[in-house]
Amino acid sequence: MVTESELNTGLLLFIPYRALENRIFAVLAEAGFDDFTPAQARVLQRIGPNGTRLTELAEQAQITKQTAGFLVDQLEKAGYVKRVPDPTDKRARLVCLAEKAWESKEIADGVVAEVEKEWETHLGKRRMNQLREALTLLREITDPWA
Repeated sequence: MVTESELNTGLLLFIPYRALENRIFAVLAEAGFDDFTPAQARVLQRIGPNGTRLTELAEQAQITKQTAGFLVDQLEKAGYVKRVPDPTDKRARLVCLAEKAWESKEIADGVVAEVEKEWETHLGKRRMNQLREALTLLREITDPWA
């Protein structure tokens, strides 16, 4: 067994994220949203409020355009997304969230708020604020889409 001092920072960031993700998926499944995978959810999370081009989704999810297309096809069949013409380029299409995605997002947002409250109770308000501030600062140098 690896001790906590031997875990790298990336893994220490990933473990609570995975726990959060598992909680979200469990609650969504209970609410009837059990027809999408974590890979599909990672694409869904990157769709902007006014839609996003498939090439941008692929780039942000760090997957091939073909894989993104396959995942979006599955999400479209399940009713989570729709494709619409891009008003800025008639040759392009945007992937937009459908009503089913907005409904599931509302539930997921509630789970996130609940988990973050639990984390704040465990860490204390000051440490939770420091954690958010530190992660926000790291985003400046780690997230090219920020």
